Amino acid sequence: MNAESNNSKKSVKRSRLTVERREALQGYVFVSPWLIGFIFITMGPMLFSLYSSFTNYNITSRMDFIGLDNFVRMFTTDSLFWISLGNTLYYVAFMVPLTTVGAVLLAVMLNQGIPGMRFFRTIFYLPAVLSGVGVYILWMQLLSPSTGLINTLLGFVGISGPAWLFDPEWTKPSLIIMKLWSVGGGMLLYLASLQGVPKQLYEAAEIDGAGIFRKFRTITLPMITPIIFFDIVTSTIGGFQIFQEAYVMSESGEGGPMNSMVFYNLHMWNKAFKVFDMGYATGMAWVLFMIVMVLTLINLVLAKKWVYYEGSDR
Repeated sequence: MNAESNNSKKSVKRSRLTVERREALQGYVFVSPWLIGFIFITMGPMLFSLYSSFTNYNITSRMDFIGLDNFVRMFTTDSLFWISLGNTLYYVAFMVPLTTVGAVLLAVMLNQGIPGMRFFRTIFYLPAVLSGVGVYILWMQLLSPSTGLINTLLGFVGISGPAWLFDPEWTKPSLIIMKLWSVGGGMLLYLASLQGVPKQLYEAAEIDGAGIFRKFRTITLPMITPIIFFDIVTSTIGGFQIFQEAYVMSESGEGGPMNSMVFYNLHMWNKAFKVFDMGYATGMAWVLFMIVMVLTLINLVLAKKWVYYEGSDR
């Protein structure tokens, strides 16, 4: 009897393993298009760029391994590397908090049950739909020191507007203002999150005598912290990738005036496609990858202290 029982248990285990293997195989079959695309379209070029960052690769000649020379040159002799990194950090440091706060406040205002609110939601979201060179040319006209609409409106109230894109002190603030114009995308995320906050919480707070600001601080903000965290992470990554704005809106795409719009990706682009120093450019790409990865990890660690998830212990 014991032998028969052991044999039946072994047969059950074998059949279970067979079913699990079949299910695993079916799963790999279904994800195989993504795996093939990842290996040949994403991982392959990434590994090639990692290797080329240690070479003198310039497209036209043979790749010779030069070790850490590209990175040594990057950190010691290339002054534009530090200028571009500083410009990018400045942009990210001001753009991320301002756009986050702006999107949250805009979503709170548009979350009111007032007739016609859908119209205003559409109006504020429309700039997020627009993108590309056309938008940058429009803003170049708006920011024109002499004929631009912004300086004209400032002149009506007795304010002499700055030179904006022609003044090194105002070029990056100009781009940040332009970014604030398109916070509608983030606003839509926050609006959806706000509409998911249980109304019973607000009713209970009102019974306790809580005012508007206290309800916002103790209920609204904690309930939408997951979306705030998501927005901060994605905005930080996107901020470090700024390129088109500086390429289109600066003179000859060089990042002027006085290198005030030489952002990291623009400098990397010029190294790669203007002087064909591909090995150096790929090295810059991996340095940027490491910076963004470290900042993302820091955000993930800090999120445990302030992000609230429904159903969690916090």
